[in-house]
Amino acid sequence: MAREGGGLFAGFRVLGRFSGHVPHVLRYHGRHREFYLATAVGRSVHTYNVKKLGIVAVSNALPQDITCLAADRMLIFASYDNILHAFARNKEVVHTYEGHKARIHLLQPFGDHVISVDVDNVLIVWNIQSEEEYLQMDFDKATFAVSAVLHPSTYLNKILLGSEQGSLQLWNIRSNKLLYSFPGWHLAVTTLEQAPAVDVVAVGLVSGHIIVHNIKFDETLMKFQQDWGPITAISFRTDGHPVMAAGSPIGHIALWDLEEKKLMCQMQDAHSTAIAGMSFVPGEPLLITNGADNAIRVWIFDGPGGTGRVLRSRMGHSAPPTKIRYHGQNGEQILSAGQDGTLQSFSTVHEKFNKSLGRGSINKKKSKKKGLKLDTMALPPITVFASEVAHQSDWDSIVACHQGYITCTTWNYQKTSMGAHKLRPEEFSKHKPIDIYATSVDITSCGNFAVIGLSTGQVDVYNMQSGIHRGRYGKERAHDGAVRGVAVDGLNQLVITAGSEGLIKFWKFKTKDLVYSTELSSSPSGILLHRDSGILGIAFDDFNISVLDIETRKIVRTFSGHHGRINDMTFSPDGRWLITSSMDCTIKTWDLPSGCLIDCFLVDTAAVSLTMSPTGDFLASTHVDDLGIYLWSNRSLYSLVSLRPLPADYEPSMVTRPSTCPVQDVDVAGDEETCDEMIEYVSPEQLGEQLVTLSSLPESRWKNLLSLDVIKKKNKPREPPKVPKSAPFFIPTVPGLIPRYIAPEEENDTQSKVVNLGVLAQKSDFYIHLEEALSTNEYAAPLNLLKGLGPSHIEIELRGLAPEGGGSMEVMLSFLRMIGMMLNKKYNFELAQAYLALFLKLHLKILLSEPNLLEEVSRLSTQLEETWIHLRALFNQSLCVLTYMKSALL
Repeated sequence: MAREGGGLFAGFRVLGRFSGHVPHVLRYHGRHREFYLATAVGRSVHTYNVKKLGIVAVSNALPQDITCLAADRMLIFASYDNILHAFARNKEVVHTYEGHKARIHLLQPFGDHVISVDVDNVLIVWNIQSEEEYLQMDFDKATFAVSAVLHPSTYLNKILLGSEQGSLQLWNIRSNKLLYSFPGWHLAVTTLEQAPAVDVVAVGLVSGHIIVHNIKFDETLMKFQQDWGPITAISFRTDGHPVMAAGSPIGHIALWDLEEKKLMCQMQDAHSTAIAGMSFVPGEPLLITNGADNAIRVWIFDGPGGTGRVLRSRMGHSAPPTKIRYHGQNGEQILSAGQDGTLQSFSTVHEKFNKSLGRGSINKKKSKKKGLKLDTMALPPITVFASEVAHQSDWDSIVACHQGYITCTTWNYQKTSMGAHKLRPEEFSKHKPIDIYATSVDITSCGNFAVIGLSTGQVDVYNMQSGIHRGRYGKERAHDGAVRGVAVDGLNQLVITAGSEGLIKFWKFKTKDLVYSTELSSSPSGILLHRDSGILGIAFDDFNISVLDIETRKIVRTFSGHHGRINDMTFSPDGRWLITSSMDCTIKTWDLPSGCLIDCFLVDTAAVSLTMSPTGDFLASTHVDDLGIYLWSNRSLYSLVSLRPLPADYEPSMVTRPSTCPVQDVDVAGDEETCDEMIEYVSPEQLGEQLVTLSSLPESRWKNLLSLDVIKKKNKPREPPKVPKSAPFFIPTVPGLIPRYIAPEEENDTQSKVVNLGVLAQKSDFYIHLEEALSTNEYAAPLNLLKGLGPSHIEIELRGLAPEGGGSMEVMLSFLRMIGMMLNKKYNFELAQAYLALFLKLHLKILLSEPNLLEEVSRLSTQLEETWIHLRALFNQSLCVLTYMKSALL
């Protein structure tokens, strides 16, 4: 059974994805007079401005990942499998070209046409506007397998094709003729690039050779060789320096001096993976590179020696993240540790606030000398870390455990670098054990101490400022098995540890004494403490989850339903929800007060880590074999979401992960209309007949009814307003918002002193409704009228009920019956008291002289007495229970 309507979380956007293995495209916008960079990230195209490397547009997502990218002056062309699409305005698909039978691997814009080549060696020339095939050419794979395509500058209607066999061919597309065949160098061509000089083309070969060739005379001008494998990209500098850059599969870039025909310098480890794309910005000393390591870098050549330095960059993890946690209380920074060994901070506000804290190293100085590829000092990837913002400007604020490594490292968020201390027990300071490693870590809320658990069962405390060992829990070790989790409460009073032998232990933080130990049903795989509420979440190896209250030290909730290992847990900021992810690809939300599952959804790959924003607006997740951090918006903050327990036969639906562009939640209104359980609850006017119900009117409408004469006396002016002296120089005007002159006849008009008795003789609506209620016995209409009046108006109406005010005894009797009806039904209770008190104050003398009215008043007095006795009994009972709860020891 699937639930109708939307779930609790909706996909919002993905963080930390910038580049892939597809080469980038550089475009110039004539009207903006600015260069733009387009990269393929998954199924979308990201467009950045080169000036600040800020993202300016994200295209709509295609059905599959983009495998090839190209662009002309107006459109961006992207292909997946055998289908080619054209994006306009960097956003929407405006053209689709279908006709290939195999995957497209080469694209070349060509004026009003675009050329695409698939892996079956079929070349198709498309008319961009009509989406029709202009020309189709089939090549024999055995003799000419197309591996590169280029349109030489000034060569009208001509393209140059490179092949895996090494030969090149120059074709006239318009006449469909082969103009010339170049014998080549008997090595596969990997890339072709137009040189700044006409007729000159650079040819990159699979052997690492670069041939600068004149295609007009079929003459080789220069020949260079790199020892790093095939040439992946070539670009020429056009700002007056004769320099050619060439990329390699291992991330190095070679810069060649074309005048002296020699290697000028090397830029090693420009990327940790192959250089996918490389292009000099025309007329500027800027080189843009991207690679499959999820990085875009802009290099500037302004120093001596011709080498470049990084001017701007956008980079994420080059390997999937293993653990993410929100840093701080503002919900704007997410710390992420990846399998690439780096610790990075991603901003949920803007990419310019992203930080990279670098890669863990045993010795940073030696690592810098050896370089990225030969670094034997690099630490393994971080598995668990803890951070705290207190004192982060004074000393290191992050402590991390590394995979299979006993030493824990500290990191400094302010300096965005690895910290000064390496925390490990003193007995292992000289030698590194093989089978002992740190398994869990926590940092105190004050930021002064780190608590670290080891696989041997030891739990140690270290000072974060000095790195000094400050004690150990237990005589030799805290647990017989490996420590699966450690947690410190918010006041530094208790340390909670979980061991693989199935015990949870509570220790005094300062004295290191064991306070309490409880046995669990099975071995725990991890624990998570919500410090504000004192709730401890425990995940077990048998896929169950328990919730323990650290005050009573008892299991208060147990949840079951996952069918795979529980990867991570997170609490909502108020401690009401526990959100869990498992290897069964589900993300479940458990409501702790009701003990029920309130939300569950499936993702295509299992979530490895989860974290909830301290402000409660986003849930962040990372997934198996994925470089991104996915944000899910909490729909309960801005929409009507059902939080009812899910049925036992509930089947979760598959939810697609969001793209880089924020997703608008457009289906919310439709879901509210169709789903029965999403109907908003409207409280009735009276919950029950035995309950006393107050009105929803503000106190100002009824509280001061008895004090109106005092208020009027206070507000009375000390002296009457004086008539201002006439100023004959000015023309007299009528007072009002719009100035208007007094007409001559209005100015001399005198007010009549004869009182119009017809006005006084009129009956009010309230009076008329009370008269009608004498016969119908329906008092709802006069009561509603009275509820809509202000205090002064209410007093006037009640004064008018007496005979001297134009009323009658029957209407006064009708008013008292209306009060009796309100007391009988027990609603608008405070209004009945206020109206009756004012009525008695105004008409007490008349009531004493009229037996009918006196009899009605005595009946009302009995009703009031009974109601008050009932209320007093309820008040006393509630006060008694409250006093007991405050004083009793539970």
